[in-house]
Amino acid sequence: MTRLGYQLPNFTYPGGNASTVFSAVVAQAKAADTSGFDSVLLMDHLYQLPQLGSTDEMMLECYTTLSALAQHTSTVRLGALVTGNTYRNPGLLAKIVSTLDVISGGRAMLNIGCGWYEREHVDFGYEFGSFTDRFERLEEALQIIVPMLRGEPPTLTGTHYRANAIVNSPRPLSRVPVMVGGNGERKTLRMAAQYGDLANLICSPEDVPRKVEALEERCSEVGRRRDELTLSWTRRVCIAPTMEQARAELTPFLTKLGIDYENLDHSARANVESTWVLGDPDTVGEVLSNDLALGVEGYTLSLVANGHDPERVNLLGETARAVVSGP
Repeated sequence: MTRLGYQLPNFTYPGGNASTVFSAVVAQAKAADTSGFDSVLLMDHLYQLPQLGSTDEMMLECYTTLSALAQHTSTVRLGALVTGNTYRNPGLLAKIVSTLDVISGGRAMLNIGCGWYEREHVDFGYEFGSFTDRFERLEEALQIIVPMLRGEPPTLTGTHYRANAIVNSPRPLSRVPVMVGGNGERKTLRMAAQYGDLANLICSPEDVPRKVEALEERCSEVGRRRDELTLSWTRRVCIAPTMEQARAELTPFLTKLGIDYENLDHSARANVESTWVLGDPDTVGEVLSNDLALGVEGYTLSLVANGHDPERVNLLGETARAVVSGP
């Protein structure tokens, strides 16, 4: 089961443009493929997220790019973190993921969430609806998608979706792992427990133990053992051979976001750094090792500031693999 994922959260790189962006993505994916990561994950978004950049920054369509990356990688599973359920009909999404699995030789995974970025929905003409609507749609979608990935023909007459004994051919070559992503302790983690092989958290360290406990409760409620799911945690990392290099490579990214990192006082700098796993391999490895004690089994790691350098991807893969593999 996948315990160590590498996420590419952006496609805007120093000196890059539309003619070079895919080669930069391939270089990262290849580095992740050979340095210890179990999966390579793209964001399923139509715009760059506000906390990472501006709306006019490049954003490649997720599943088109994953299918292309299948030809440049050999071991990692390929997926999204996470697929926005609202952007595709669930039967079609199951076909897309099944096709990716066939193309990649059995390396697809489905990570899915209810969708949250309202501006994308408004600008592209997708129905957004209420929070409750989106969760209802996600659960109905899972009742169609999961059976299709398992070779079963689903039939559903739901409030939001319909399916009539869908035949999915060709079937996936592998048992495609399913992750339901999100932090909601009642609804999202219950769906992860009921439908998923994996769950993933995006939260602060102090929230992790409570969410681990909530997942255990949801597993008990649906009659599953907690150890039947692998729980990962998304962390932003900036790693380099030395702490000084790591800070220097973080600075341009923060400057782009309007943060004058070099001139922050000690307290403000510490506050910024607290949202990252920052430093040399020993420091990063120690932080990740300590994090495992909170109850997660693995990580999804992103190098948003310096992932355009494949050597940094290699360094992170080797460092993190040593942590999750143990002594």
